[in-house]
Amino acid sequence: MNDLSKYRNIGIFAHVDAGKTTTTERILKLTGKIHKIGEVHDGAATTDFMEQEQERGITIQSAATTCFWNDHRFNIIDTPGHVDFTIEVYRSLKVLDGGIGVFCGSGGVEPQSETNWRYANDSKVARIIYVNKLDRIGADFYRVVDQVKNVLGAKPLVMVLPIGTESALTGVVDLLTRKAWVWDDSGDPLKYTIEDVPADMADKVEEYREQLIETAVEQDDALMEGYLEGNEPSLEDIKKCIRKGTINLDFFPTYCGSSFKNKGVQLVLDAVIDYLPSPTEVNPQPEVDLEGNETGEFAVVDPTRPVRALAFKIMDDKYGALTFTRIYSGVIKKGSSVLNTFTGKTERVGRIVQMHADSREEIDEAQAGDIVALLGIKNVQTGHTLADPDHPATLEPMVFPDPVISIAVAPKDKGAAEKLGIAIGKMVAEDPSFRVETDEDSGETILKGMGELHLDIKVDILKRTYGVEVDVGKPQVAYRETITQRLEDSYTHKKQSGGSGQFGRIDYIVEPGEPGEGFTFESKVVGGNVPKEFWPAVEKGFKNSVEKGVLAGFPCVDLKVTLMDGAYHSVDSSAVAFETAAKAGYRQSIPKAGPQLLEPIMKIDVFTPEEHIGDAIGDLNRRRGMIKSQEPTATAVRIKADVPLSEMFGYIGDLRSMTSGRGQFSMEFSHYAPCPRNIADEVIAAVAKANEKK
Repeated sequence: MNDLSKYRNIGIFAHVDAGKTTTTERILKLTGKIHKIGEVHDGAATTDFMEQEQERGITIQSAATTCFWNDHRFNIIDTPGHVDFTIEVYRSLKVLDGGIGVFCGSGGVEPQSETNWRYANDSKVARIIYVNKLDRIGADFYRVVDQVKNVLGAKPLVMVLPIGTESALTGVVDLLTRKAWVWDDSGDPLKYTIEDVPADMADKVEEYREQLIETAVEQDDALMEGYLEGNEPSLEDIKKCIRKGTINLDFFPTYCGSSFKNKGVQLVLDAVIDYLPSPTEVNPQPEVDLEGNETGEFAVVDPTRPVRALAFKIMDDKYGALTFTRIYSGVIKKGSSVLNTFTGKTERVGRIVQMHADSREEIDEAQAGDIVALLGIKNVQTGHTLADPDHPATLEPMVFPDPVISIAVAPKDKGAAEKLGIAIGKMVAEDPSFRVETDEDSGETILKGMGELHLDIKVDILKRTYGVEVDVGKPQVAYRETITQRLEDSYTHKKQSGGSGQFGRIDYIVEPGEPGEGFTFESKVVGGNVPKEFWPAVEKGFKNSVEKGVLAGFPCVDLKVTLMDGAYHSVDSSAVAFETAAKAGYRQSIPKAGPQLLEPIMKIDVFTPEEHIGDAIGDLNRRRGMIKSQEPTATAVRIKADVPLSEMFGYIGDLRSMTSGRGQFSMEFSHYAPCPRNIADEVIAAVAKANEKK
């Protein structure tokens, strides 16, 4: 069995363009996994192996790779930074034990960094911080450290200080050892010398070193007492304290450098070993029953226990479907069987491979702590648990957000229609934030996703990977409906057609629920006028009805229904009768309860040069945006605003033309808000017109 204390399952995550993939390339070079460094801007990065990634210079899907450093094994996942693909970050963090949060030295804590940081907090993942790109104009390590405190509300533990800045960056000072790592100008990461601290930095180094030790010894009362009495702890003891505090998420060891210029990456690798947890040091995954309730049992990381593994990503390639799997306990062997607790079916593991981006190495078995890809497993989706067939259990599943944007696609010819169905089936299995529906009336295929770029990439994959040419309709916004007034109402369903009939009467209240609550149902019937066995039928009738609102057919949300009273007939009443009464009651009452259209509001972060700030704000105002704040950064001004999604189509083109190509932005879904009357009327009229055509 492998020594699990020498395993590190880590992810690299950051805002788009902070240098995650470049950092991964440097790690692979230093660990001997690759011999020639590939650059993102040349489209040659190892982990960016999709055509779309190489062209656009962004990471779209998380890539897994394995490498070794100082006889420790690293399973690394390089995740995307673009907001449309945050789902990749979320599901990667779910199966990792530690992470490296990369921040840009000049951009600082950018919007996507906040989202990823929040996901990492939710998943309780220990992290170290790496401030990258300190060779860039406007880079400022100390400013980024302040932003980590103020914007993320996190506690950075500064471990190194930069020597020089911008183009004069030559290396870093390791505060613990008081040694300077200085690289030459050759660009070779291995050409460095370890020297004494530069004289002009001595005071600053002592100041930050004192803060570092004071924070670290808080983890150990005995060491703290000794330190207060003037005894400095040994280097080993300080490292133990830092490790303990990092794993407890009390603070985050913070490093800096320039991955592109090959300066500072070795110290980050050492920190992964010294401070991030091995698989046995993180809290074990809770097991749940089929209803999602915790059982009190845990999947303890131990190769001798029954198999517990989580499928966190499905990827289709030329060799078939790969199921990326994190094994929490037990051993999975080639040719063995595992139970998918979601479907209740056993699956045979055909082959087990260790991934290095898109190349692979076959192995005979994998054990607790490993991240591997399984081949030959057919009916598994993201978030499913694979368990020992004799000792079944389910791990906590993943929860994915609902899409906010959709487009209609139609195959260009009959031959493409069949290929489209197969291709979309594979794409949905790979990406849980991508949904597909067929419009029953028009027969159109509706693709739903997290943003324009997300759907743009999906259509591109359809064309290139699967060879399916499609006509693409205009993007559509996922509106919702709700009600604004409380209404007491009653409905009687009576049907007599010879023999036993149908009868059910319900007295009920419909009222607005709390925002984000969805649909809730409660029964306050006393005295048996509506027998208890019919309550679920009433709930089902209303619940099925809210899928279609009365204004334009969008789902009705944030609605509460309370069953107050009613009547039944001992012969003619049935569950079907009460369900029908509820459906008719919904159609009767909702139009009288002040129905209202809701639109998705996006949280927008815009970076614009200072001279264009007036144009950018004026443009956001025209788009019905609500400006929340504006902060100057080293190189631009950052504007935060809430803007309706319907007003954001094509925004990147407009922003670039008004800022001479220098502006950039990111957005993510925030909440639903009432649609102004004039906009709502337009949407309702457009839907009615589209329905007439059908």
